[in-house]
Amino acid sequence: MASITKYIFVTGGVLSSLGKGLASASIGALLESRGLRVTIQKLDPYINVDPGTMNPFQHGEVFVTDDGAETDLDMGHYERFTTANMSRKNNFTTGKIYHSVIMKERRGDYLGGTVQVIPHITDEIKDNIRLAADGVDVLIVEIGGTIGDIESLPFLEAIRQFRADVGKENVLYIHLTLVPYIGTSGELKTKPTQHSVKELRSIGIQPDILLCRTDRYLSEDIKSKIALFCNVSVDAVITAKDVECIYEVPLQFNKEGLDNKIVELLRIWTRAPRLEAWEEFVKKFNAPKYSVTIAIVGKYTDLTESYKSLNEALYHGGIPNDCRVNLMFVDSEQITPDNCKDILSDANGILVPGGFGTRGIEGKICAVKYARENKIPFFGICLGMHVAVVEFARNVADMKEAHSSEIDEDTPYPVIYLMKEWYDDKTETMQTRDIHSDKGGTMRLGAYPCHLKASTLASEAYAVENISERHRHRYEFNNAYKSRLEEKGLVISGTSPDGELVEIIEVKNHPWFLGCQFHPEFKSRPMNPHPLFKSFIKASLESSEILDSSEE
Repeated sequence: MASITKYIFVTGGVLSSLGKGLASASIGALLESRGLRVTIQKLDPYINVDPGTMNPFQHGEVFVTDDGAETDLDMGHYERFTTANMSRKNNFTTGKIYHSVIMKERRGDYLGGTVQVIPHITDEIKDNIRLAADGVDVLIVEIGGTIGDIESLPFLEAIRQFRADVGKENVLYIHLTLVPYIGTSGELKTKPTQHSVKELRSIGIQPDILLCRTDRYLSEDIKSKIALFCNVSVDAVITAKDVECIYEVPLQFNKEGLDNKIVELLRIWTRAPRLEAWEEFVKKFNAPKYSVTIAIVGKYTDLTESYKSLNEALYHGGIPNDCRVNLMFVDSEQITPDNCKDILSDANGILVPGGFGTRGIEGKICAVKYARENKIPFFGICLGMHVAVVEFARNVADMKEAHSSEIDEDTPYPVIYLMKEWYDDKTETMQTRDIHSDKGGTMRLGAYPCHLKASTLASEAYAVENISERHRHRYEFNNAYKSRLEEKGLVISGTSPDGELVEIIEVKNHPWFLGCQFHPEFKSRPMNPHPLFKSFIKASLESSEILDSSEE
């Protein structure tokens, strides 16, 4: 007999950025630690079909799944906190839902009937929730936005109906809200929580558990007050206390009894939670022996959410090296040949991340040149690999005007270029996904295989011959210049299995210099750091110790 899937719906109130994504991921981690099969879904109320064309300043990074979906950054939290692999079915937006319903109407699926929010939109939402629940014991569904947002109403109505559809014992509503501390009066205020729950109840949803985001533990008196006014039991009022390390959140929730309450209300029999790995990780994270500074040279330096997976992957890479990783964000627009050394002199390692557009490109190229000439460990990701190839071509291979055709269409040396074969139906050597004229679907997206060359940094880091990594780009290394660059010392250490696409480049006679076409940060997890980040941090640490000893 197949097991019945249980559903947990996570909503948020008062204001955005309270941490529903982290809360959902942490709940997933706790339930997995009890032996349950878990996955997580995000329902976003914005009308964009996906975040692929959204400004990272507004929305944060675009997280890419193995199957090539461009998704919300919370997918990264879900993968880092659980063993689940996200896919297209784990992230739906208002845009996707309405697009699907309209296409069905155009095909005549509704037999000429009037198409309405209820039941057609809400049924489409519920169908997509069920789709994500296949094969798991528990599906956690995070509803984006806050209670009261007009965009969220169809999603909230859908999850209200869902309990009646699948049975009360199979659905749990968890509401994340704010309990602020007012310094002038020295009090924690519960009114924001009360009003948020009142708003939720007004649309027919009574929360079963409240996660109260606060900077201190809630007293029993405060919990009792919240429980009384919000119609929940006292043990269902959980302190969601601020923590220094996000990977402490599952441990804090467990300490508050959240997982016990969840399995009690959903009537699930499980083993006791096994959280030793989380405890060990947090211990190592909080008390490392060493420290390195990594300069991230990019254009999204004001908001760290723009590089969320990258930042976390660097932290992960520090753990096996017993090392704290300090991130130094550098605006590439501010870097020139004259000030590059002054800006980057404190960095033990330099990383140029992915991105699009021309802004700050020359500053990134300066940073690559500084790292190459001064033997500073360098890591280039996607666009970072592109600028590394451009810099090498200009300054080592004597192609002074070399560039990427993405930046300069008229360059005489397009060492990085757009592969026209992508649009040729006759091409069989290239997998393509969603290739069409719209701006949101003209990229090489998702997981692709890569073969590694022996006796290289890449092969030593991975310790295997063949890997699979996730991509998000339009432009590639131009093989017309491959021989010329290799003659000057560029190493092609990773290619597609047929050898046609360059995936990883390195530079000879350098302690650690590597650029990759893919985005390794998407596959790094706290207890399983990505091999390239682990190797990069190790090289940066060794570099810093050499520098420190030479100064003495």
